[in-house]
Amino acid sequence: MKRYGNLWAEISSFENLLIAARKAQKGKRFRPEVLFFNDNLEGNLIQLQTELNNQTYQPGNYHHFYVYEPKKRLISAAPYRDRIIHHALCNIIVPLLERSFIDTSYANRIGYGSHRALQKFTTLARTHRYILQCDIRKFFPSINHNILKSIIRCKIKCKNTLWLIDKIIDNSHSLEPVLHYFPGDDLLAPVLYPSGLPIGNLTSQFFANLYLNSFDHFILQDLKIPAYVRYVDDFAFFSNDRTVLAEARQAIETYLATLRLKIHPIKSQLFETRHGANFLGFRILPQQIRVRSDSLHRLRAKLKTRWREYRHQNIDQAQFEQSIQSWQAHLNHGNTGHLQHQLFDSMLVKL
Repeated sequence: MKRYGNLWAEISSFENLLIAARKAQKGKRFRPEVLFFNDNLEGNLIQLQTELNNQTYQPGNYHHFYVYEPKKRLISAAPYRDRIIHHALCNIIVPLLERSFIDTSYANRIGYGSHRALQKFTTLARTHRYILQCDIRKFFPSINHNILKSIIRCKIKCKNTLWLIDKIIDNSHSLEPVLHYFPGDDLLAPVLYPSGLPIGNLTSQFFANLYLNSFDHFILQDLKIPAYVRYVDDFAFFSNDRTVLAEARQAIETYLATLRLKIHPIKSQLFETRHGANFLGFRILPQQIRVRSDSLHRLRAKLKTRWREYRHQNIDQAQFEQSIQSWQAHLNHGNTGHLQHQLFDSMLVKL
């Protein structure tokens, strides 16, 4: 297994930090903390570079808030200067470590994404009789720091890079209680293992994929189930033999336990694909793809809010039309022609 060294000069270079700053401010250029940092961009980046090279860099405090779409989730937003560091690290390590990822892991990867995942899921659902669909219970809060560090050390040997990664991981902590017990645990085990990654971090998204990478290979190489797709912690297996999937479930639970993860007991089910399956906001049926009712409800609410912003001149016509085009592009992945007419036609006429 190849381990990568001599990464630090690239990660801590001024050029890489400048690229990272440009990425971190995308869509956020006019926020106060970004404007303040950019007022002395060169000086602040040099200060960050110095802190990295002297190993005096300390991550700041997170800003925590909840989002309620598609479900209630706790988001932790790092300070802007820390987000620059996250991008600088990922600029260098992601292209190297992502080489080991399988082709049917779609989340947070350039050239992949939710729509390609939906297409693959649809193809597999329409060419197989059975599906085992699983969801990991409290995935991000459950990611074990020691296990994650061990996985990373199997890939990276650069000491300075590992110091920075440890800094980022150690500054993460779960604000949601996770009381998972596994064989050999005593009563205090869940609180003795540091765990949890903040959902809002770029590094968290990548580390989450890396955390499940060995699981992906276990599915393909050990269980030999090639019809497999994963998007973050939602994954599905397909087969024409129900027994194959039923037997696989126990092996899956056993393997995930080595990562101190559990599948959701209710959301993880084995059933026939002809009944339809939910994935990424759509319901995939043998002859059509529908938008799930809860997704449609959220879309209608967003549309009303955007229309109200336009009517009150908080956004211009171009911004409103851009939102419509984005929603249309998303809905085009289902059989939604009639639905789109219902949603958009009356508003577009009034522009």
